[in-house]
Parts: sequence; structure tokens; C-alpha cells
Amino acid sequence: QVQLVESGGGLVQTGGSLRLSCVASGRIFVTSAMGWFRQAPGKEREFVAGISWNGDNPYYANPVKGRFTISKDNDENTGSTLYLQMSSLKPEDTAVYYCAADVDSSVVFTTAAPCDYWGQGTQVTVSS
Repeated sequence: QVQLVESGGGLVQTGGSLRLSCVASGRIFVTSAMGWFRQAPGKEREFVAGISWNGDNPYYANPVKGRFTISKDNDENTGSTLYLQMSSLKPEDTAVYYCAADVDSSVVFTTAAPCDYWGQGTQVTVSS
């Protein structure tokens, strides 16, 4: 079954770290650009980070630049795993985090428009 499943969210104090994972089941994700988005209560979903199909060309939204690191591992037989290493977390990072994939392109994206597949989301809460 072709799907994206996130994990790794939780409650952390300001300044702490978390590592999110997104298991992308399906060989189509091996050649897909992927990324992370987040949505805080009462706010629109926003882009966090994106990466090309082979893990090159990571791109970050300004609020997370220097604190978050995106990476992608490919397995030609099963699919991919997307990661988001988050450090120096702030209360404003509190949101539901979603992984997404654009199966029609291998090039990094910075908006939600081209994304074909989405995970169910994982909650990240940063306490002050």
C-alpha cells in the first residue's frame, strides 16, 4: 500500500530536540521529492523543509533555517524514509507536522501545490 506514515512527535521543552520520521511505503517515493509542512492551531499549513529525490538540495523556511535538518534515505525495493531533525526548539514550533511527496517530480518543492501524498501528521509541542 502506498502511504506516508509519520512518527517521532512529542512534548519537549524549549531548547530541546526531536527527530521526526516519515516512512514512505512504495517504490514511487524513491524518485520523489519530499518535504515537511506544519500547521499550528488557528493557522494555515506552512512549508518547513524540502529535499530532492536523492537527498540533495535541502531547502528550509526561514523560521527553521539553522535549527532543522531534513534528510532522505532510499531503498529501491520498499520506498523511502524522510527525516526531520529539529534542534533548539521554540514554543512557536508547536504544530502538527506533516510529510508530503511530489511523485511527479524529483526536484525540491517549497509549496504544498505539487504534493500528491500526505501523511496523517504527528504532533510536536514545545513547552516554554
